[in-house]
Amino acid sequence: MDKKQNISGLRIRQVRLQRGLDQVELAAALNVDYGVKLEQSDISEIERQVRCVKDYELHAISQVLDIDPIWLLRGDS
Repeated sequence: MDKKQNISGLRIRQVRLQRGLDQVELAAALNVDYGVKLEQSDISEIERQVRCVKDYELHAISQVLDIDPIWLLRGDS
């Protein structure tokens, strides 16, 4: 059985790509703007749903990507 560690990773990837950011740029923005220290490899693991996302990380990601954090959790439904 495939155990997903988060439900927001695929939507994070979707919005990141729509915003024209690569994983390194997202990681850098999180660190500079919010003091959230994630490496490119952490972003990759989040997007592949193999790493959990802490609440403060999700909040910072939603701010950098300019997206509602609830949408990252629930999507359109």
